[in-house]
Amino acid sequence: MHEIRAKRVYEEPGPGDGYRVLVDRVWPRGLSKENVKADEWLKDVAPSNELRKWFGHDPDKWQEFKKRYRAELKVQEEAVQSLLDAAGKSVVTLLYSAKDEEHNQAVALKEYLQAQGA
Repeated sequence: MHEIRAKRVYEEPGPGDGYRVLVDRVWPRGLSKENVKADEWLKDVAPSNELRKWFGHDPDKWQEFKKRYRAELKVQEEAVQSLLDAAGKSVVTLLYSAKDEEHNQAVALKEYLQAQGA
């Protein structure tokens, strides 16, 4: 398996990004498709609107958020498998728009994928 990375969508794309996947449920503010340069927008692996709003990027809710998010990901087998397949072929960069670089769905998704063998 290749490396899985998490990167803010507002950062410049890099040559080592590999396959770039936007993992936000909502399109990033102020960016066009050309600016994002995502190979895929995989809304199905993003947290539900309810979970996203509950979490609100509150670091105190981080552990519980990851637990609830993992439960949601278990239902999204096809979308998760597509990311695992992509990671088998090249580096995968999970793009997110949150300002908090430590407590966001891309970081939680990266941990989940790595636990699945990616």
